[in-house]
Amino acid sequence: MLEPSNNNELPAIPGKRYFTIGEVSDLCAVKPHVLRYWEQEFDQLDPVRRGNRRYYQREDVLIVRQIRSLLYEHGYTIGGARQCLEEGGDPDSPVEKAQIDDIIEELEKIKRFLSI
Repeated sequence: MLEPSNNNELPAIPGKRYFTIGEVSDLCAVKPHVLRYWEQEFDQLDPVRRGNRRYYQREDVLIVRQIRSLLYEHGYTIGGARQCLEEGGDPDSPVEKAQIDDIIEELEKIKRFLSI
């Protein structure tokens, strides 16, 4: 369940308005108690509560998947994932990849210059 490659193999999110915690658990390959814990740790994750039940919307499911990816695939800590979400950053975003590529290119130029 915690295998890093699983995020690409998660099932498609159905076109429903609300999802129960059990459905989100299945859609995101995360146990319900972990979802409840993440609700306490991540302000962005705030399902609708009616009575004693939680109802997640599509947006919440996407946030859970992003949290799962940050923690399980990218190796972030809870605090690091929280900070990444607060900053709106996605480690796989094209902007950050472009910046990283630019930095690598600059470092390679410096390396070539120093080896002369």
